[in-house]
Amino acid sequence: MKIKWTASASADLVRLHNFLAAVAPDAAARIVNQLGHAPDRLEAFPRLGEKLDNYEPHEVRRIIVGHYEMRHEIAEGEILILRIWHSRENRA
Repeated sequence: MKIKWTASASADLVRLHNFLAAVAPDAAARIVNQLGHAPDRLEAFPRLGEKLDNYEPHEVRRIIVGHYEMRHEIAEGEILILRIWHSRENRA
């Protein structure tokens, strides 16, 4: 399956990097690199992570990468990376 980043997920990556770079530039680069490569394992295991039933009929799942949550949708022939955020962020 092909992995595709949505505009929202790409913007999340930039936002997280900018937030961290202000206080820890090395950590920001390391974390963004880790988050950028986290979906690689979804190519082999697209149903990795917890299924989120409230998105039915879409198959949306979440994986935890360090202190970050990454949501992805399994669509026809591709995996869409939807959003990424730190677990301490208020997502209400």
